Amino acid sequence: MLTASLTSRVATAVAHPNIALVKYWGKQPGPGNLPATPSLSLTIAALTTTTQVEAAVRDSIRIGGETRPEPKIQALVDAMRGIFELPPMAIATDNDFPTGAGLASSASGFAALVTAIDATFALRLAPSARSAWARRGSASAARSVFGGFTTLCERDADWTAAELLDKEAWPLEVVVAVTDESPKAVPSSTGMERSRATSPFYGAWCESTRTDFAIACRAVTERDFDTLARVAEHSCLKLHALMLSSRPALVYWNPATVAATDAVRKLQEAGTPTFFTIDAGPQVKAVCAPGYGEAVADALAHVAGVVRTVISGLGSGAYVR
Repeated sequence: MLTASLTSRVATAVAHPNIALVKYWGKQPGPGNLPATPSLSLTIAALTTTTQVEAAVRDSIRIGGETRPEPKIQALVDAMRGIFELPPMAIATDNDFPTGAGLASSASGFAALVTAIDATFALRLAPSARSAWARRGSASAARSVFGGFTTLCERDADWTAAELLDKEAWPLEVVVAVTDESPKAVPSSTGMERSRATSPFYGAWCESTRTDFAIACRAVTERDFDTLARVAEHSCLKLHALMLSSRPALVYWNPATVAATDAVRKLQEAGTPTFFTIDAGPQVKAVCAPGYGEAVADALAHVAGVVRTVISGLGSGAYVR
């Protein structure tokens, strides 16, 4: 077992959520919380998770100002204690955006948590190692350790995340249209298992996603917006078709979700370079070419049922503040 240094007794880490352009939905059987399919995402700068970790006399977890048990966080800490000699710790984490509402709060949350633990106890983990630990808490968290465009796929018999393209190399903008700030009724992990176990289309989903992943990665490296738009929207719609074919059906959209996608279609018809993607929740994210964020946000803000819009550039990886 590796002994952690107690030279630094407290640290605060910041991480941003990511949105998958090629979706991941479903896990492999066995340990490690490994995804069933590869995924490609971009990190969103305007949404932030801030997590502080401090050595303490006993473990405690405070989320959004409320101290309560959180089994997934405790499980990750306990797993790290199987490798590192970590003392009791006080964890305090806050999001500046709705939690559990389809905005990837678990991705930024676990990326920030592992980064803060690493800094507090001077573990000196490489980003790839922090990413692997974050993946155990939430597979998508492996991507939030990195910034810009990030992949999570199988490399050398292990599933690891890596930055595909720096955020400065292709500075796309993202408009988040929030249609409901409430936590979703069915958590993603529960929904994934339901789809794997009950959808007749699950096998085809896994197979076709690998093809989408290869096309989308090439589009990103070539800065091919049109190709990326087509494959990302198709991946999104296939994901929600898979959810709808699960038993019972997983319906994450609301009327404003549908109306917002219609608004994006109208923008496309008018020549605006933008496309939509939607994760497991009702929020619509419109990705657009640089300089088009304000126009897209204005159109989405006028959609009935949209609570608010957020314009964002691409974010950096998790870091210590």
